[in-house]
Amino acid sequence: MSKYYVQCGPVRMVLSADGVEMAAVSAIERALQCHLWIYDDPDLSDEERRMHLMLESLLHLEPTIRISERGFDREDADQWGTPEAVEYWHRLMTGMNRLFVAAGLAPRSLSNLGQIQSNGSAGTQSCVRRAR
Repeated sequence: MSKYYVQCGPVRMVLSADGVEMAAVSAIERALQCHLWIYDDPDLSDEERRMHLMLESLLHLEPTIRISERGFDREDADQWGTPEAVEYWHRLMTGMNRLFVAAGLAPRSLSNLGQIQSNGSAGTQSCVRRAR
């Protein structure tokens, strides 16, 4: 795994990932953790969840995620679209929910998983609103 410097609006973080795309998705995951509750709300459809995440990312993040192995604010940074990263992350979360149900497991609260994960990564912001 390589070390990446990832930035998107108020979000700036250094993380390890298997590639540029996974670094972008990991940054989105950390930035949108406080929105995991939408996957626990049975009254929301998958499309409503997706639209909620897209709206939050459009309001609080830049349209592109800049990823570099050499540092922040690099002109040669790779760029990945924020909507594409949000879409990828949303599909991952939706798939996890469906996997729990298909495996006959008791429903898991994804927002609880996000709290456990954010407690393990000191110094990162768990929501884009707090990152400003």
